[in-house]
Amino acid sequence: MASARYDGGCHSGRVAFTVETDLDRTITCNCSYCQKRGSVLAFSPAGAFSLDKGEDGLTEYRFNTGKIQHLFCETCGVESFARGALPDGTQTVAVNVRCLSGIEPAELQPTLYDGRSR
Repeated sequence: MASARYDGGCHSGRVAFTVETDLDRTITCNCSYCQKRGSVLAFSPAGAFSLDKGEDGLTEYRFNTGKIQHLFCETCGVESFARGALPDGTQTVAVNVRCLSGIEPAELQPTLYDGRSR
């Protein structure tokens, strides 16, 4: 797959977004947070992400270093994306691929990121 445009959002529909991302470069992470959440993540530059609705319905959670802004729908509790920055400062969005319309995550081959050891 090459980079393509996808629609996504939370379970209740309160949060909706559009993102351009490459689903050949997805990851899963085994850190204390991601292990429990079970997301498959795809990363995109912040400029390739558009929050179409629901900014007013997001609740934020930060842990560990506090650098990643985990954002949840306050209605259904789903974290469909998070915001952060790469080590070089580039603003990035991590999209939960399980929240993209028309995508079957079981068909992807995510790379395991060993967040537990970092």
